[in-house]
Amino acid sequence: MPEKNHDYWMRRAMAEAGKAQARDEVPIGCVIVREGRIIARGHNLRESSQDPAAHAELIAIRKAARKLGSWRLLDTTLYVTLEPCTMCMGAIILSRIPTVVFSCYDPKGGAAGSLYDLSNDPRLNHRVQLVPQVLEQECSGLLTSFFAALRRRKRARRLTADP
Repeated sequence: MPEKNHDYWMRRAMAEAGKAQARDEVPIGCVIVREGRIIARGHNLRESSQDPAAHAELIAIRKAARKLGSWRLLDTTLYVTLEPCTMCMGAIILSRIPTVVFSCYDPKGGAAGSLYDLSNDPRLNHRVQLVPQVLEQECSGLLTSFFAALRRRKRARRLTADP
């Protein structure tokens, strides 16, 4: 089998995003890859768990650390369908993940180049190589359609609630 590329792994992250969407969560998914294998997966669970830290990346990072028996996730690559926020980028840096591949930039909360760029801040003890915009249109479409449907549902509820 030919070596798997970034598109292949991002599609695995998109499958995780689909799991989030099936639970009516914002469709963001993440996989962590080491030596050509997925060692951890995660998808957003903030609404269902009512946990502000239940981001796809944090869930996957915790699983990967348990699997490897170490908080240092050296020699791994994290794939996520949306640019990590400051909380997630902090966890990525602290867990020593060397490479992050993401799909869409997040101009309202991204910490990998949009709003902030923590990946190469010289004041921090770890640098992260970024590979942005992998399957960007597909992931962007998933998020756009989710939020459009959410707005339609909210509008319909308002209309049925009005006398």
